[in-house]
Amino acid sequence: MYFIVGRTAFSLLITSLCAVLGHLLGLWWWGPLNWGAWIGAGIGVVLAGVRDGLRGHRVLEWLRSGHSTGAPRYRSAWGELAYRIERALVLRDKALTGEQQRLAEFLSAIEASPNGVLMLDAKGHITWCNSVAADHFGLDPERDRGQRVTNLVRMPAFVELLQAPPQAEPVTLLFQPLGLMLSILVRSYGQGLKLVLSQDVTERHRAEGMRRDFVANVSHEIRTPLTVLAGFVETMASLPLTDAERQRVLGLMTQQTRRMQTLVSDLLTLAQLEGSPRPMADHWVELADLLAQVAGEAHGLSQGRHRLGFPADEEVAGVQIGGAQSELLSAMTNLATNAVRYTPEGGSIDITWCTRDSGEGVYEVRDTGVGIERQHLPRLTERFYRVDGSRSRETGGTGLGLSIVKHVVQRHGAQLEVDSEPGKGSSFRIVFPAVRLRRSA
Repeated sequence: MYFIVGRTAFSLLITSLCAVLGHLLGLWWWGPLNWGAWIGAGIGVVLAGVRDGLRGHRVLEWLRSGHSTGAPRYRSAWGELAYRIERALVLRDKALTGEQQRLAEFLSAIEASPNGVLMLDAKGHITWCNSVAADHFGLDPERDRGQRVTNLVRMPAFVELLQAPPQAEPVTLLFQPLGLMLSILVRSYGQGLKLVLSQDVTERHRAEGMRRDFVANVSHEIRTPLTVLAGFVETMASLPLTDAERQRVLGLMTQQTRRMQTLVSDLLTLAQLEGSPRPMADHWVELADLLAQVAGEAHGLSQGRHRLGFPADEEVAGVQIGGAQSELLSAMTNLATNAVRYTPEGGSIDITWCTRDSGEGVYEVRDTGVGIERQHLPRLTERFYRVDGSRSRETGGTGLGLSIVKHVVQRHGAQLEVDSEPGKGSSFRIVFPAVRLRRSA
């Protein structure tokens, strides 16, 4: 303020000097009794005013031009005013740049969020959304900005949720076209603005469903043999039985007891596989020893009812697999015993081993059993999934064998391949990576 007053006083001084100078020139030219002195003084004042007006005009032109260039520099009030305006504009631009940077950082943080964020104005138009929300609702973050969200997401339950008062708890909705189960929370902020938060709970919902099914299946599998055992115990306690009848009842009770023991053992194996760290590849297991134990289990279950084939000793001699021996034996034995169970009497089961050119090792079990239809193949490794439940129980299966195989295969970095055709048999292969194999001296 003091600078502007000083500049104004300086301009008035210049104007006064111009007037005095004009007056002196008029006295010299026209003499003391003539009006020329006063005319000269007036001309000096006018010239000073024109000069000051031109400077003011240049300052206004600078303001109108968007002040893209530097402000005019004058030793007058106009120069001081232009400098002050320029300084205020620079400070404003710096503050605006800082706010824009903070806004960009804030939006980047929201963009990095694993949850969807959708911002709506008072009329339900999209003002901004991150990529997660765009994936959840099938939107385009740039193209759909400014569009009414209910015109793009036409799900009645979602529209009703937006129109209802904000809820304190999220609402779970199934978006059928995208196959997503979303947990959606709507919040109000500002003047009628809305914030829509979405979270993909599809996997959680599927896991909860699998957990419920698992508990129901375990309860059913254990209740069935317990019911049989309870019935036999009641029969033996209340009815006089002959020795032959008693032996038959005891045999059936033993069968159901073993079935429960097998089920509990498989459940404990699954729990151990899911709760323990992956086995390291620095512990090497002889393949020949594994196949010898697999052969013993297969022969014991078959009881001579099938033709069983195994690799020749020279094919597996010296081959070692890196991993946990108990897990590898469980996976290989499960595939072999499954083939025995589901192959009719007189059928053949071939267990082979080969090494591919890439260095991978393939353990394969082929049978001539009933085969599996194509639609069942993707679900074979699910717990308690059975293609034919009644037949599976007759053969003594628990429905957990292939699930155990899948976990063992994944923990050893291997792959499980299945080929099957109804009426022609099945082929199950475990493909071990080259880093899990070596040949001893």
